[in-house]
Amino acid sequence: MKKVDVVGAVLVNENDEILCALRSQAMSLPGMWEFPGGKIEAGESPQDALRREIKEELGIEITVGELIADVTHEYPAVIVRLLTYYARMINSEVVPIAAEHEKLEWLGRDELAKLEWAPADIPTVERIYRV
Repeated sequence: MKKVDVVGAVLVNENDEILCALRSQAMSLPGMWEFPGGKIEAGESPQDALRREIKEELGIEITVGELIADVTHEYPAVIVRLLTYYARMINSEVVPIAAEHEKLEWLGRDELAKLEWAPADIPTVERIYRV
């Protein structure tokens, strides 16, 4: 089975809200929520991959903080290893754009449970609650 290493950003704003991204109908797992990010390319560190992916997907630059979770999840067609990190926008006046996702939403930690998360992202949501 194919294995893929990916990264996700738990992007926190000045109001301590977290950016949640709704997967579009063109993506696998459409209509599920995730933390934005993407695949780690060969020779790339997870942090460099996360900065690159967030620039491509959201049009913003970030600083990458501490690792939250290192999760391996087996989907029917692929095994995904997801590394999630806390992150902050370098310029808080730039508004993230949903270049690939159906929509983006800033939510408080206590609101995350109301969303239907992609399975690989659930352990990260659970860890954020414990903070």
